[in-house]
Amino acid sequence: MTATQWQSYLTAHGAHIENDAVMDFGQPSQEIAQTAQSNTLCDLSHLALLEIDGADAVTFLQGQVTNDVKLLNGHVAHYTGYCSPKGRLLALFLAFAHQGHIHLQLPKPIAEAITKRLKMFVMRSKVTISDNADRIIKLGLNGPQATPLLLEHFSDVPTAPYTLSTLENATLLKLPSIDGHDRYQILTTVDFATSLWDSLKQKASPVGKPCWDWLEINAGIPEIVASTQEQFVPQMVNLDLLNAINFKKGCYTGQEIVARTHYLGSVKRRTFLMHIASEQVPNPNDKLLDSNGAEVGQIVRSAPTITGGFDVLAELRIEAQQAGTVYWQSYELTPKPLPYSLGLDET
Repeated sequence: MTATQWQSYLTAHGAHIENDAVMDFGQPSQEIAQTAQSNTLCDLSHLALLEIDGADAVTFLQGQVTNDVKLLNGHVAHYTGYCSPKGRLLALFLAFAHQGHIHLQLPKPIAEAITKRLKMFVMRSKVTISDNADRIIKLGLNGPQATPLLLEHFSDVPTAPYTLSTLENATLLKLPSIDGHDRYQILTTVDFATSLWDSLKQKASPVGKPCWDWLEINAGIPEIVASTQEQFVPQMVNLDLLNAINFKKGCYTGQEIVARTHYLGSVKRRTFLMHIASEQVPNPNDKLLDSNGAEVGQIVRSAPTITGGFDVLAELRIEAQQAGTVYWQSYELTPKPLPYSLGLDET
């Protein structure tokens, strides 16, 4: 079975697919409610998975990204930023090592351009870069019984966030829990994915990409897409708080700017979790205004919620967020608590 046949399989089981992303299984509002309350299963075909291979792969990536690639020992994953020479984010990767090579996960729409850019810097290094979209299926599982469900199928399920278990038919990655619900990513072969999906969906409702986005947003995980490339120094979207920057690893593209921001204590903008009570969709790069109409930030990512409206990650000037109401169009943004501290007075 190919990746195309996998999408045909999902379509036959009720998936509504747009641009390689499963948007829903026919009941988008109900799926959001299920995600907040019960066990859900999500196809993650909207994410690309690059494979960096070769004798020089670690050395090459060490000079490209914000985190320490040498820490990827096959048992852990971490986020890492990819910056321009000016220290502005071009991509955010979820990175892990597997069977002697390194994987970088990122949104599929920017994957081709990022791959092309990375290849420009390979030069004479012994490095190959490829996209595994046709070979590896990515699934997301979330819910109060997510762990016991996986234990029905796998002998070793990781227990700590960002730890990996590599098994015969799949690799399991534990992600941060949301509201007490365990959350995992499953990476498996196209052939095994169908039988696993058929089994898991007996106790976990299939849901679309917006549901997974909602979980990621409420975990405080940003995303870099085409419209927000080169908009943020990593600290603006909390990468330092997500342990996605290693300040001791040595030089990488944009490192001087990132380090200066850290050591001078000059982080003046942060990303906040907010709610917008709007029927219109806030999009990444949409501008945010203060009560005087001055621009104070932008939308990083958004997803619909169980109560209506949208939860968003909003990058804002700290002083503007603390001073008063922030608006998207004519809608007020209501603060929500992040699962990690910004080190500010966030009340």
